[in-house]
Amino acid sequence: MDEVIQVTQRLSSITPRKKAKLFFFTTHADAPSPMVGSDDVDTHEETQLPLATTVALHNFKNIDEFLKKKVNTFSCYNVIENEITKTDYEYLRFYSACKYLDVVPPFLDLEKISAIQNKFEMTEEERDYRLLLDSADLVLEKVCDSLKPAGVSQMWTALRKDRNLIRGVKTIDIIGFFVDPSPTGIKECLFFFIVRFLQKADKINRVNTNRLERLIAQCDESSSCEEGKTIDFIIDSLRFYPTELYPFGFCLIMCVIEGRDGAMQEIEKAMEISRHLGMITHTEKNPTKETIELVKKELMKPKYQFYSSFTCWFMSHGDSNSMVLADGETIEREWFLTSFPDISTFQLKPKVFFMVSCRGANKFSLKGDEFEGQSATCDYYDIGSALIRNRMLDITDSVRDISYVQPMMDPLVAYSTILDHLSGRANAHGSIYVDRACVLMSENISRGRSLTEILEHLSQDLHDILQETMDEDRIVYKQACHYDSFFRKTLKLPYTRHPKEDVHSAPQ
Repeated sequence: MDEVIQVTQRLSSITPRKKAKLFFFTTHADAPSPMVGSDDVDTHEETQLPLATTVALHNFKNIDEFLKKKVNTFSCYNVIENEITKTDYEYLRFYSACKYLDVVPPFLDLEKISAIQNKFEMTEEERDYRLLLDSADLVLEKVCDSLKPAGVSQMWTALRKDRNLIRGVKTIDIIGFFVDPSPTGIKECLFFFIVRFLQKADKINRVNTNRLERLIAQCDESSSCEEGKTIDFIIDSLRFYPTELYPFGFCLIMCVIEGRDGAMQEIEKAMEISRHLGMITHTEKNPTKETIELVKKELMKPKYQFYSSFTCWFMSHGDSNSMVLADGETIEREWFLTSFPDISTFQLKPKVFFMVSCRGANKFSLKGDEFEGQSATCDYYDIGSALIRNRMLDITDSVRDISYVQPMMDPLVAYSTILDHLSGRANAHGSIYVDRACVLMSENISRGRSLTEILEHLSQDLHDILQETMDEDRIVYKQACHYDSFFRKTLKLPYTRHPKEDVHSAPQ
């Protein structure tokens, strides 16, 4: 059978809703750049025009033509060794979207996909198609599914009223002021048009979704939400960092073993909770400054742009300002913390640092006979309203900007102890902080808890535990942990995930 006919028949069997979603996932707004084969040509028309004409004409002809063009490009594409091209990214995005939507066409060349993944230096774990899906787009898909056609129509009406935003945009005029999004697939096309338009206009991105939330807030709840959904529910779903599906993120574990009893236990616990959370993990034992520089260089590789989050455990001895490495050299804690968040592959994504080391020699000692012999360091230890808003300062869109981001935005740094104080350890089990952090995260998977909620629980839990110094004085003391957050959204723990599990059913 002629390949063109085969492609046409295959596309005709895909439902309109899935076509709209396939187009949306394929025209990813934040495609990495610069890339070989990319240029500065505005792709606004390519991504917006098919959606606009589909909404205006209630006809999927232009989206079909777009998808056929992509398939033809991929079928003729020769994978060039070593160079990562724009087509490489597009091929992987298209493949992952097809898998997710359960519309995998037989003409997708799996050998080419494997060859492209080789260029990205992907490990076996990283070849899971779910890694290639953009988690922010998946959240937006769920928002769309929660809205009725009337809700999306109301969003469109609210957008059209913002004359400064839409002035001179031809695709806006193609759709017109009044639309009927009730035919199958048209609601999705209109919603995805609004989203991509706001992204292209630098009004929203994966972290800043306020402008989209304001459009949704103007909808009438009784007519705009699908059964069981509310406006508050939909808006709240946009206020979490997007970390949908597997993997939850990339986890780096750095642990100095020399001179630290129980260090291997710390690594095992951190690895276990990382796997339990659905992270892909890399461990560096006995790191040196050279190791850290090599890891930073590794994390700048293009494949890490597919990850939704970054977590780092750093476990060593330390003092108020520095941490001791395996070779006895020290590094400034502040240097470490400021150098990783600036890595471009994790920009606009949550970055969590667990810093497990002493920050001094002070301790909150407990005196009295009742505390003698009581500690957890022995080997038996186991694991608003409109009225108020009207009185507030009116911050207009003209003084807002989401294009430039302070490098230190979106990290959270969790310290095992407060400044100038000890960080306690059990004789053979390593850091008590690591143990309790892993236990609490494990217990709270599937409960809808955010990371900061768990860290607050950890602060209470750790401070309740009596610890004892390992010197001859045997002083009983308490430890206090804390965290510094530059988060702009809430980071929720994922449900239990495993790369071999089928964690979703195909969207409709």
